[in-house]
Amino acid sequence: MTKTNTLFKLKIERPRNVKNDLLSGLTVALALVPEAVAFSFVAKVDPVIGLYAAFMMGLITAIFGGRPGMISGATGAVAVIFAPLMIELAQPGILPEGVTKEGYLFAAVILMGIFQMLFGIFKLGKFIRMVPHPVMLGFVNGLAIIIFKSQFEMFYVGHGEDAHLLPGADLAFMGGMIALTMAISFFLPKLTKAVPATLAGIVVVTVLSLVFDKMGIHTSRNVLDFVQGMDPTKETIAAGFPTFGIPEVSFSWENLKLILPYSALAAAVGLIESLMTLTLVDEITETRGRGNKECIGQGLANLVNGFFGGMGGCAMIGQSMINIRGGGRGRLSGISAAMFLLLILLVAAPLVEIIPLAALVGVMFMVVIGTFEWSSLRLFGSVPKMDIFIIILVSVVTVLHDLAIAVLVGIIVSALAFAWEHGKKIHAKIDKAENGAKIYKLESALFFGSAQSFKDLFDPLNDPQDVVIDFEKARVYDHSAIEAINNITERYADQGKFLHLLNLSPECQELLDKAENIVELSVIEDLDWHIADDRLA
Repeated sequence: MTKTNTLFKLKIERPRNVKNDLLSGLTVALALVPEAVAFSFVAKVDPVIGLYAAFMMGLITAIFGGRPGMISGATGAVAVIFAPLMIELAQPGILPEGVTKEGYLFAAVILMGIFQMLFGIFKLGKFIRMVPHPVMLGFVNGLAIIIFKSQFEMFYVGHGEDAHLLPGADLAFMGGMIALTMAISFFLPKLTKAVPATLAGIVVVTVLSLVFDKMGIHTSRNVLDFVQGMDPTKETIAAGFPTFGIPEVSFSWENLKLILPYSALAAAVGLIESLMTLTLVDEITETRGRGNKECIGQGLANLVNGFFGGMGGCAMIGQSMINIRGGGRGRLSGISAAMFLLLILLVAAPLVEIIPLAALVGVMFMVVIGTFEWSSLRLFGSVPKMDIFIIILVSVVTVLHDLAIAVLVGIIVSALAFAWEHGKKIHAKIDKAENGAKIYKLESALFFGSAQSFKDLFDPLNDPQDVVIDFEKARVYDHSAIEAINNITERYADQGKFLHLLNLSPECQELLDKAENIVELSVIEDLDWHIADDRLA
């Protein structure tokens, strides 16, 4: 294998089987609980709404989505978008009598789902292929940093302004438990792959913590402590089965204007994060997911969320990595994760509530290590500086703003850099015909990025009476190119000289034909040469 191939060898070798899918699904379900609770508070809603969302998103996308093995649930990206809506609705006098703010949230999630389904129905998911590889690397690295930062709140007691760091002894004990979880996750696969290492780490650390608590040596903060730290009124994470209900929001233009911006933005962010995660899982597993089908699956899941009391969501990079690295490859892994989560809500909440936060943080730290593309650090000096800049830019924007903006910024900068580089490369070989005409044999593409360089190639003042532009090795791509040709034609006409176009491709001819009503091309045909404008030949 060459050095270049080694840099980008991301595939995780792990056979697909029912046991791996089930055990990996259980691990994912345990990791979903604290994140769903945390994101619920970000969105200013009851934790049960976030847990319902995690269950429904995971189940429906696992069945109907386009990427087996990818995990969806309640996410911070979507929660952050809906949070301002919930804050606005909480203001006095905003809501009609008897109407809850959750009703507006559920209506917004339904509209979000409709947008996403339409995106998939019209097969727009294919545009994820336009994301350059440096943008993907920046997205992955930025996401790893976000996951890493999101774990810091586990080291604090309380919520909001009242939060404070754990005392020294508690912090050291938690650090030790985190290290133990990570050590088991790292070394156990070298001994056996019979069970997912992350699940084994959670079980071992939980048992040890219970033993320490029983002996009075130390008390570990667990999932229930985390929930009660955010909402002291919560006694348990247990809940019943989600029930169907139409959001109590009147259908009016005012309400539509209120929720539409949030729904549209959440739909866009959710799809970008989901499709980027899909692409990453494709790369890791060396398989191919179906982007358009995933859009429909995400939309359907959010649609159901709105009618069954969930806050909506999208694909989750962290949980997807837990699943893939734990051996989850098939749809059964996502389905089992959702069903285990439902089982936790219905009957097994007491078992999950005793899991130490240290175990879950250790699992997520291993996800961070596995998610960050360390090979990108070795690219300095090996790839163009612009690619390095884009990787860093996307990473920084992902951390400071959000994934959708980061990806859009990366694509725009990549496109501009591509246009700039190719715009500089246009040139022409100059030849002379027997009758004295000067021939510019154009090479490269003529488009908005190269239009100015194209115009600088010519010398109307000193060129002979007849000038030929040979397009055999060039193509005309856009209106800027047509305008550039028109500009050159007028410059030669001002000198009383004639410009001829040779070897225009059928596509170029068609483009020029369509532009005749927009710009006036003063191209003169010379029937003696038979090399003038091919459209007139």
